[in-house]
Amino acid sequence: MAQFYSAKRRVSPRQIITVTVNDLDSFGQGVAKHNGKTLFIAGALPGESVEAEINEDKRQYSLAVVKRRLNDSPQRQQPRCPHFGVCGGCQQQHVAVELQQASKSRALARMMKHEVDDVIAGPAWGYRRRARLSLQAAPRGGVLSMGFRRAGSKALVDIHQCPILAPRLEALLTPLRECLSGLRASEQPGHVELVLAGNGPLMVLRHLAPLSAADRQKLEQFSHHHDLALFLAPQSDTLEPVRGESPWYDIDGLRLSFSPRDFIQVNDAVNQQMVRRAIEWLDPQPHEHILDLFCGMGNFTLPLSRRAVRVTGVEGVPELVAMARGNAQRNGAEHAIFFHENLEEDVTRQPWAAQGVDKVLLDPARAGAPGVMNQIVKLSAERVVYVSCNPSTLARDSEILLQNGFQLTRLTMLDMFPHTGHLESMALFVKR
Repeated sequence: MAQFYSAKRRVSPRQIITVTVNDLDSFGQGVAKHNGKTLFIAGALPGESVEAEINEDKRQYSLAVVKRRLNDSPQRQQPRCPHFGVCGGCQQQHVAVELQQASKSRALARMMKHEVDDVIAGPAWGYRRRARLSLQAAPRGGVLSMGFRRAGSKALVDIHQCPILAPRLEALLTPLRECLSGLRASEQPGHVELVLAGNGPLMVLRHLAPLSAADRQKLEQFSHHHDLALFLAPQSDTLEPVRGESPWYDIDGLRLSFSPRDFIQVNDAVNQQMVRRAIEWLDPQPHEHILDLFCGMGNFTLPLSRRAVRVTGVEGVPELVAMARGNAQRNGAEHAIFFHENLEEDVTRQPWAAQGVDKVLLDPARAGAPGVMNQIVKLSAERVVYVSCNPSTLARDSEILLQNGFQLTRLTMLDMFPHTGHLESMALFVKR
C-alpha cells in the first residue's frame, strides 16, 4: 500500500550526546564509544569532551559531528589554510603533526598485525610539488574560479592560498588566476597542472576551447615573466610544449627526466628517504639480480642498478617504459633493463625471469598487486620490499607472502601527505 506524506508525521530530531574522545583514526576523526558501538566524530581530538550530533547510525558504528567542544586538546592546532574545513584537500590541519603520524602508525600496525618500526617524514608544509587545479568560467568580465573540490562534493573551492603547496607553486596562484581570466578561452576552461621540477616550475593548461593568437601570447608572456615552462593540452591525450625544457628531478645522484603528465611522487623529501630505505632493506650485492615491478620511469630501478649486476624494471604503461629506458641511457645505467609487460599475466615465463631473481621491489597503485604476488613466490626471491599507497591492499597482498614462507620483518609509515588521510607505507618481507 502506498504511503503519502502527512503533515502530522513527526520527524525525530537528530540525537545530541556528550562523549569523551579517546583516539584518532587515520582520517583525522575522533573515536569514542557510545551505547557499546564505536563513534567516529569529525573534528574532535583525543582528550576532548564534546557535544556531538549523531548523523548516521549504523549497526556496528555511528558517525557524528561536533556541535560544541567542552575543552581543547593540547594537540589541537590552528589551521594555517583559510580554506581548511571547506576544501577537500586536507582533513587534519587542526591536528599536531606528531598526533597525525601516531594515529596513522597505529592504524597501519592494526591492519598489518605488526609494530611500525619508524616514520619517514619531511617538512609538514610546502611539500607538494604537484597540483591539479580545476577551473570554472568567470561571470561576464569577472575573474574565473580556480581551485580544488569541496569535501564530498564536486563544487569548486576558489583557492587563494595553499600552504602545503611548494612555495614557488603557491606564489603562482594569484597571478595565474588573473592571467587565465584574461583569456578569451576562459569561457570554456578545463584545468591547470602545476609541477615543481628540479629545473623549475612548469604549467600544463588543459583548454577545452581553441586558443587565439592573443591568448597564446598572454600565456607565453606569463610563463616568461614567472620563469616557468609552459605546455598546452588541447586534447586529453595531447601535450604541446610551448616554452621551457622537459622536466627532471634528481634521485641518488641520478637525473630522471619525466613528461609533465607522468606520475612522480608528490613529496620529494619523503621520496628521497624512501628510495634510500628501500636500498638499505634490499641490501643489493654486486652479483645479484633484482626485479622492480610497477617500476614507472625508474625511480627505484636506476638507483638500485648502481649496486647490483642487473636490475630488471617491469611496467604496464609503455610510455613510462620508454621514459625509463631513456633515463637509463642518459645516466649510463648499463645494469638496468626495462620491459613492458601486463602485470596481470605470468611474467615468470619471460626470458629474463629464467635467469633467476634474488630480490624484488614492487610499488603498485592503490589497487595493489594481487595478480603478481604468486609470481613473486614462484621466482624464489629471498627479500621483497613492498611500497604501498593503500594499507588495505598491502595487508591483503602480504598474506600470500606470509603463507609461502616469508616473514614481515620491517614496517615503516611514510608520511607522504601530511594533514590528509592518505596512509602510505613500505614493508620488508624476508624468506625464512
